[in-house]
Formats: sequence, structure tokens, C-alpha cells
Amino acid sequence: MIRSMTAYARKETNANWGHAAWELRSVNQRYLETYIRLPEQLRSLEPIIREKLRNKLTRGKVECNLRFELDLANQHQELCLNKDLAKQLLHAANWIKDEAVSGEINVVDVLRWPGVMSAKEQDLDTISQEILAALDVAIDDFITVREREGEALKALIVQRLEGITVEINKIRELMPEILVWQKDKLKSRLEEVAAELEPNRLELELILIAQKIDVAEELDRLSTHVKETYSILKKNEAVGRRLDFMMQEFNRESNTIASKSINADITASAIELKVLIEQMREQIQNIE
Repeated sequence: MIRSMTAYARKETNANWGHAAWELRSVNQRYLETYIRLPEQLRSLEPIIREKLRNKLTRGKVECNLRFELDLANQHQELCLNKDLAKQLLHAANWIKDEAVSGEINVVDVLRWPGVMSAKEQDLDTISQEILAALDVAIDDFITVREREGEALKALIVQRLEGITVEINKIRELMPEILVWQKDKLKSRLEEVAAELEPNRLELELILIAQKIDVAEELDRLSTHVKETYSILKKNEAVGRRLDFMMQEFNRESNTIASKSINADITASAIELKVLIEQMREQIQNIE
């Protein structure tokens, strides 16, 4: 299944202890990079979260954010107050109030400051399990979005592969006529510059020229690359790096065809090949 590296997912959880919301977003990246933001009281979950992401994803710059709020009304008997931190915050807030001349101190905002209020350790264990279960759902949703976007990218790549096949067939059809034309042109030139041709000289020159301009091998390799790319697109795994490699191979053959061209139609097809390959490469940059 082809997956895009660009995706977004959100999962909210409401329980008697409060509210939590996971947000996952990712953009293109050659390797997997994870950035995790957690509230202070749940910092210990970071290694577990990072491992969950690495088990499910292979590429992309992934941001994982958790918004977490305890329900103070339901949890007031189960919470611990960091009195020293609360005093420091109140002192700072009073100073700001005095300096600003106006304004009021919102006690609830003080209580919400990270580290002021925290659930007892045994309660955090239960909360953590529920939050991690919600993360599993968020990751699954995230992957579903990646796969849906990946299918759209796959369709675009298939269109380009079909276009490449069209150009390959055009060049194949043109080559016999071009070889005959080049043979007649060379024969005419040699007859003009030499009254008498050395034995087998004309035949040798024709063979050398034919070898220089014949692109049958390049066309065969391009056709093979098209088949291999179709095969890669069917794999049920991360294929971005393989497709990157295939684009290098496509480019190598199209460059050779362009360099051998002695005909405007072949040159036009070579340019079209390069355009199609570049369009594929741009899409593949976003595939996991």
C-alpha cells in the first residue's frame, strides 16, 4: 500500500479525569524524524510514544502533540498541589499586576500552570493507559490518511508511466526509418568526398553510425524500468526509497536517448520522457 508522507490526524478523549487530544501531522523527510510535545506530568510517556511511532512509520518529519486537561471539579480530592510553585506564580502574577496597575489574577490559570496541580502517581498510571490507547487510534487514523493520499499519488505515477510507454513506442516506430535515412545520408557524403571507397569502408562507417544513434537497448531498459515500477507500486511496504532509485535509472536512459538523437521527433520524445520522469520524481518525494 502506497503511503504519502503528508498527513494529519486528531483524536480526542473525554473521561472522568478530564480531556486529552492527540494531534499528529507530518511532512516530507528523507528519514523518520519525530517531534513529541507533552505536558510536564506525562513526560515519562515520551519513550513509549516514540517507539509506537517508529513501529508504524518509516519516513517523514512527524509532529506528535498532546493537549491534556484535568477536570479539577471531579479530581480535587485526588490532586496534589505544588505549593512552592504556586506561591512563586502568585508572587510573579502580583508583581505583574502592580506594574500593570490594572487587571486581575485568575486563580484557575495559576492552577493550570504545568506542574502546579498533578494527579497522584497511581491515578496517572490509569490516565496514561487511556491516553496511550487513544494514541493508538490516532496513529491508525493517521496511517489511513497517509494511505488515502498515497493512492492519489500512485494514480498520478501510473499516468506518467503510461505516458512513458507511449513515448517509448513512438521512438521504436521511428528508429527504422531514421536508420535508413542516416544510411542514405552517409553514403551520399562518402561518395562526394571520395572517388573511390576503400573496400568495406562504407559498411564499417554505417555500422559505427548505427551503433551511435541506435537506442534499442535504452528503450528496452526503459520498458523494464516501467515494469519494475509497476511491481514496486504493488508492494505492501514502504517503497519511497526504491522509487527514488528507479527515477535515477529512468533519467540515465532518457539522457542517453537525448544525446543520441539526430532527429527532431526523437528529441521531442526524449524531452517528453524527461518531463514525465521529473513529474514522477516530484510525486515520489512525498511517498513513504
